[in-house]
Amino acid sequence: MTAERLDLVSAAAAPMPRDAEEDLLVRIDEPMAAGQKRSWSVALKERRRTWAAIRGFREVLLIAGVYTLYDLTRYLVEGKTSVALGHGADLLRLEKAIGMAPEHALNSVFTAHLSLALPADYIYATLHYIVTPVVLVWMWRRHSSSYAPARTVLMVATILALVGYSLFPVAPPRLVHGYLDTMAQFSHYGWWSNAASAPRGLGADTNQFAAMPSLHVGWAIWCGWMLVRHGRHRITKIFGVVYPLILSFDVMVTANHYLLDVVGGGLVMAVAYGAVRLLARAGIVTFPQSEPPGDLVPAAEPAPV
Repeated sequence: MTAERLDLVSAAAAPMPRDAEEDLLVRIDEPMAAGQKRSWSVALKERRRTWAAIRGFREVLLIAGVYTLYDLTRYLVEGKTSVALGHGADLLRLEKAIGMAPEHALNSVFTAHLSLALPADYIYATLHYIVTPVVLVWMWRRHSSSYAPARTVLMVATILALVGYSLFPVAPPRLVHGYLDTMAQFSHYGWWSNAASAPRGLGADTNQFAAMPSLHVGWAIWCGWMLVRHGRHRITKIFGVVYPLILSFDVMVTANHYLLDVVGGGLVMAVAYGAVRLLARAGIVTFPQSEPPGDLVPAAEPAPV
């Protein structure tokens, strides 16, 4: 075999560069007749970074919109302190009636010891705001085909919870007589104020009666679900199981939620999942059962997380 033929064989066997592979897939997926002009969507897809930036900006707008809705709930419950306290008392009576009201005992034990209370305070004030965005970005970058339905479940659950906060305001245990506000008591060790995990000076911008359902728990369940379902490393899956349990325990020992709030967080996430499944059946959203092979994963991929 001549050297020229060897070069041709080597070139054919060499792996195709990722950019070239993506360009080829775009051209195959969206064929065009001779002389037909490229649509603006195809042009954007061929410019991968531009398309990713536009999609990323859209996601930021969605998150900003949901946060704006949360901020609006604060105004909807203004002047309803007595109603919220009454609802909190009703939940506590229901828990006692069924023999499941562990919040007071847990709160008393943890608040009495700095070595227990301070880690619990930091868990409540940090993990909720770190783990959820990290999992969202991880899904976006490593499991893009499943990102949209997963994000939609999270958004729907959040909106359902916001509706609940507006129609059924509930004062958390820390605002009820007999409980100790763990985070307020040890706030000088952190950046938070006496308004749960809100930073000092921003307590007035939070909804103090957003207890039922617990979004701390709901979001933690979502994160755990994503990590267990899509994680490829055993540590990732273990963290996915342990993290919701830690948050469920922590919200009670810090007197930020009742046990029924914890259950409510799980229920609202289950309802959101069911709603998105129905939307998938109607063809409004896609809900892939597994990662398709055509996700354009490079051959030399870093160690899976």
